[in-house]
Amino acid sequence: MAEHVRKRWQLVLIVSPLQGHMTPILQLGTYLHSKGFSITIAHSKINPPNPSNHSDFMFFPMSDNLSRPGDFPSFVEFLQALGDNCKPHLQQHVIQMINTQKDTYVKESIIIIYDNLMSFARTVASELSLPSIIMHCSSAAFFPAYKIIPQLHLEGRFHVEAHFNNQPRRGSESIQNLFEDSLLQEIVPELHPFRYKDLPFANLPIQQALQSVSMITPNTAPSAFIYNTIEFLEPSALTEIHQQYQVPIFTVGPLHKIIPTPSTSFLEEDTSCIPWLNKQSPKSVIYVSLGSIATPDKLLLTQMACGLVNSNLPFLWVVRAGSVHGFKWIEFLPEGLVDETKKRGLIVEWAPQKEVLAHNSVGGFWSHCGRNSVLESVSEGVPMLCQPFSVDQLLNARYLSYEWKMGIEVVWKIGEIEGAIRRLMLGRESEELRQKAMEIREKIQVAIKHGGSSQSSLNDLVDFIIW
Repeated sequence: MAEHVRKRWQLVLIVSPLQGHMTPILQLGTYLHSKGFSITIAHSKINPPNPSNHSDFMFFPMSDNLSRPGDFPSFVEFLQALGDNCKPHLQQHVIQMINTQKDTYVKESIIIIYDNLMSFARTVASELSLPSIIMHCSSAAFFPAYKIIPQLHLEGRFHVEAHFNNQPRRGSESIQNLFEDSLLQEIVPELHPFRYKDLPFANLPIQQALQSVSMITPNTAPSAFIYNTIEFLEPSALTEIHQQYQVPIFTVGPLHKIIPTPSTSFLEEDTSCIPWLNKQSPKSVIYVSLGSIATPDKLLLTQMACGLVNSNLPFLWVVRAGSVHGFKWIEFLPEGLVDETKKRGLIVEWAPQKEVLAHNSVGGFWSHCGRNSVLESVSEGVPMLCQPFSVDQLLNARYLSYEWKMGIEVVWKIGEIEGAIRRLMLGRESEELRQKAMEIREKIQVAIKHGGSSQSSLNDLVDFIIW
């Protein structure tokens, strides 16, 4: 009599080399492993995850023959080269996984879960007739917002394109001009509440923008979508995605609150800021960080320093080493300004952000509005000063300031910066922002509890994979 064939599931998670994208997928992998799934993490050799932090995972480094994203003229070209080099290695590895189980009594179902930036994984899954699930580490609103760009271009309504055709510069001054252009302040009728200036890829030449849209848009429906979001925060965007693809959508965020994991930071965290925070008054400190990728210029950061000093409030400011071209760290600041910052605040190269935002002394967060930063801030009820640069950060900032009413948009004039900081941290408006932020925090706490929408969505994802 033949032996009973046992069945198990092997999940192959393809992560991108970006900090903000890798972290939630590793968190998801941790959860799925706790439910009995075998996890293989396929990653490029650029910014690889640390296997010692995930001893239960198998890791497959895909040879990419690349050095770093900054060596390419555009991020689109980097992603294209990454896909061209990694795809054959991923395909070969998955074929080997399939062949290995043929002579065993364990029947494995192999499922591909991939970061939406790693779109070559979709092709591999299709060619091998394997189910694939897309993991979006951006907001759900990002999808309909970038999908509409080709239509707006064809109809002559992609006003960002016309703006940049008349702008010779691409630095912070040009971005600020973009934000002040009256035509771009208008709401895109199909995308309420988002304006033309909130659209993704707003700072790219039109052909790069269209190429970016094409690269990350699924040609065929995946088996499902996973979003690191909370259902109540983005109902209309989630409905639109479901109507277009008619496949399940699992809203499993915020993953960092549901699935605590070791730090996945690519940069060394300076924990010395925590004792400094311990000495500050409750809700008195503004925490400032523009994320792990943005490269603000000297002028912008100098204006930030002036605003922080003139606000006369305590601050914790993250300035990444080498983030300003030609300087090791903060030498670009005038000497007198550096002295003033030391009197009022603390500057570090990188901070343990989740711990900082959860600290009782932190009353506001000046942020680039990257997805992870937004989720970490709303989860702790910390109102935000919104300084977006590109991609989905613009949409996140609009959510915070207009829809969720727990954020303020930055206007780039020294007096305005100082005023925005004080509005965020002091007075009646600050109280209203903090109240809204706390209301959202309470709803998130309900969502991540047993029976809440996010926990239920995670359970549904497990059932979906099994059946």
